[in-house]
Formats: sequence, C-alpha cells, structure tokens
Amino acid sequence: MKSLIMKTSAFCLVAILLVACGGKTTKKETGSEETESKTASLEIEKPQLTFGFIKLTDMAPLAIAKEKGFFEEEGLFVSVEAQSNWKNVLDRVIDGQLDGSHMLAGQPIAAGAGFGRQADLVTPFSMDLNGNGITVSNDVWSKMKSNVPTDADGKPVHPIKADALKPVITEYKNSGKPFKMGMVFPVSTHNYEIRYWLAAAGIHPGMYTADNVQGQIDAEVLLSVTPPPQMPATLEAGTIYGYCVGEPWNQQAVFKGIGVPVTTNYDIWKNNPEKVFVMTKKFVEENPNTAVAVTKALIRAGKWLDEPSNRAEAVKILSMSQYVGAPEEVLANSMTGTFEFEKGDKRSMPDFNVFYKYDATYPFYSDGIWFLTQMRRWGQIPESKPAAWYGETIKDIYRPDIWKKAADLLVTEGHIPASDIPSTDGYKPATSDFIDGTTYDAKDPLGYINSFSIGNKEDTSL
Repeated sequence: MKSLIMKTSAFCLVAILLVACGGKTTKKETGSEETESKTASLEIEKPQLTFGFIKLTDMAPLAIAKEKGFFEEEGLFVSVEAQSNWKNVLDRVIDGQLDGSHMLAGQPIAAGAGFGRQADLVTPFSMDLNGNGITVSNDVWSKMKSNVPTDADGKPVHPIKADALKPVITEYKNSGKPFKMGMVFPVSTHNYEIRYWLAAAGIHPGMYTADNVQGQIDAEVLLSVTPPPQMPATLEAGTIYGYCVGEPWNQQAVFKGIGVPVTTNYDIWKNNPEKVFVMTKKFVEENPNTAVAVTKALIRAGKWLDEPSNRAEAVKILSMSQYVGAPEEVLANSMTGTFEFEKGDKRSMPDFNVFYKYDATYPFYSDGIWFLTQMRRWGQIPESKPAAWYGETIKDIYRPDIWKKAADLLVTEGHIPASDIPSTDGYKPATSDFIDGTTYDAKDPLGYINSFSIGNKEDTSL
C-alpha cells in the first residue's frame, strides 16, 4: 500500500508539471497491458517538422534525436535535410521553408545585430563545444614545420601558434603571391577563430567596413568563404593554402594526404561554443510547446552522444549518406577521442567533440556576447556600441528560458539528473583559456575588445 501511494504521488508530480506546460502524459501498450511512458508528451502545436543541417560532425544531435527515437517520443515527426551552404540555411529558416536548423552560432546573432540579412531568430540549444581545426597544405606545412618546437621524440609541440606561419606568409608576399585561406562564412566561428589565431601572432587578417564586406582591408592573409564539404578539394586545387573548418573536413585532408591540421579550436579557446539550433522568434511564439519538445529531444541526444560507449554507433549513423556521408574511419579520427595531425601523428583529444558535458547544451549569454565582440573587433558591426547593448542584444536571441523548461521536464521524467542543470545568470566566469592567454569577461565587452592590439577600439565612456 505504501509503495502504491508513493508511485501515485510521483505520477501526480509529473502530471502537475505537464499541465503547467500545457501537456499530457502518454501511454504505451505492452502486450495486453498499458504502461505509463517514461517520457510524457506536451500538447504539440506542430508535430510535422523539417529541419536543416550542413554535412558536419556537429550536426550529430539532430541525427541522433531522429535515429534513436527521441523526437518521436516527444510526439514530433521530423525530417532532416542537408543544405548546400550556410546562406541557404539562413534564408530557408527565415523564409519558413525550414522549421529550424543546425546553424553557425554567429548567424542568429548577426541577423539580430544588423550584419547581413536581418531577422528575429532565437536559439534555445547549443549543439556542441569545440570540433574545428585549421589545416594547411602539405607545401605550407613543409615550410612552417621548421618553425615549430619539437618534443624529445621529434614530434611538433602543440598548440602550434600562427607565429610558425608568419615567415611563410612573408615569403609569399615577397614573391608577389597573396596568402589565401578559407573559412566557411563571414559570421562563422571559423572566421573568428582563424582571425584570432592569426592576430595573436601579429598577422593582420583584414577588416570589414560598412562599405566593404569582404573583410580584407589591410589583410596579410586573404580570407574567403568556401562551403565545408568543398574545403579539401579547394585546398588540393591550390585555390587556397589553408582553411578553418569543422570535422570531418580536416581529417579528410589527412586521409587524402593533401594537408596537415596544425591546430584545433580547443587550443584556440578551450571548450568554446560552436553550432546552435535555431528557429524564428515567430515560430517559437506560435509553437511554444513544440519548441520545448524539440529542445528536450536535442538535450537527450547530446547526453547520449557524450556516453563514450555510444560514439562508435554515432560514427556509423553519421557516416550514412543522408547525414555527413564521410567514411567511418575519417569520422572516427575525431569522434572517438583522438585527432590526427600529420599522417600517423594521432593524439588523444577526448574533448575534441563535446555534446553535453561542461553544460555544452545550455545557451549561455556570455557565449553569444563573445561573437558580438568579434563582430565589432573586425568591423562587421561598424559603429561603437555602449557596453549594455551587448547583453541586451543577446538576450533577445539566446533563450535559456526555453532550455530550462525542457531540462526541468527531463529531470522530472528521469532522463537527466537535476545536477545537470546549471545554476547561472547566463554568464560563465571570466576565462583566459585562449591561445594567447587574454582574459574574456562577457560583462566587460568593451574592455575585452580594447585588450587586442589588432582590431577596432572602443570608447569606454559610452
């Protein structure tokens, strides 16, 4: 009797929480018996959904949420469709052709801050940490390798700073050849990471202005856009001499023998935010329960992915043609806790791909503000803004309130422990986990921008 009372009380607690969120519990039939499902569904406003992605390893939460049935358990029937490039992703979400998408963290931020196409976009979910690398051609590596310190075994000491590349850039300049590198989009993490890496070594990566959106003013390295899956072929053709991209396209260069990854974004900024899941503000307002249900499924997918025993299965899923479509051995190089630099120089990197731990799924305001500081540093935001503008702008885009509703339900349902919900005001503590040791404090964005020798400077009296 006592056990029955306890079970009834627990069920009532779930029911109360679901009613508060406009939801209902569901039942599953097992033979002739009906049993309560561990996952309780919300009243879904739009169950049929189409989401987009680019063929990169970090789209994994979408693939796993679909393949492991997490979407379906939330009452969602989701199609996931590969997109040709990041501009197409952005346009199709804004135009309503996609209900949501795997997206560059900088895209919803730029859309809200006035750079490029403007729209009201929101993200309730951060898809991953780390996951990118910078690769150079074999020829460039042969020239910069002698500038890299080595250990007792003769292997390069990591992290490799862009100081080793600087004499090579000078050599190209003296021979009349501009040094060209690729990144995936003007507001991508990759653009800001390669700029950060170069500038930390005193190499000017170029500026944007209101009238010049190429980002090559005063540049010692000419950065241009190349879609991620095309990076290796573009490098092999000699159109560019290096690039910054997500996996598996750095490991693909190693696999094909055409290039050498020289650093990862984990070394540029330890546990940095990468992709986000994005919907329009209009979609979230019209379909609030659907937005929460999507977020629930994605959080569960992130948790599943960060179980080491699941990574081999994740590699098999991602290798499928409808997802990333790269060979399993290429995907496994980074997805199973290692990363290969020079051919045969495979090193342990257990945190190269993080999908759940370190609060990876939570949309921290401080992560978004970092992107705003880089947009301002390089001139994509052409005019100075007061310090308060940074926090006010990001709070319209990053939506931890949606994440929290989803996570609270997952705790109640027993899918995640309560300890996995961070106690935070949305800001991470100040950190100096950057390749140059510079301290980033999101609550002092102007001071951070002014701490760099290369880039715009701000008037702190604003």
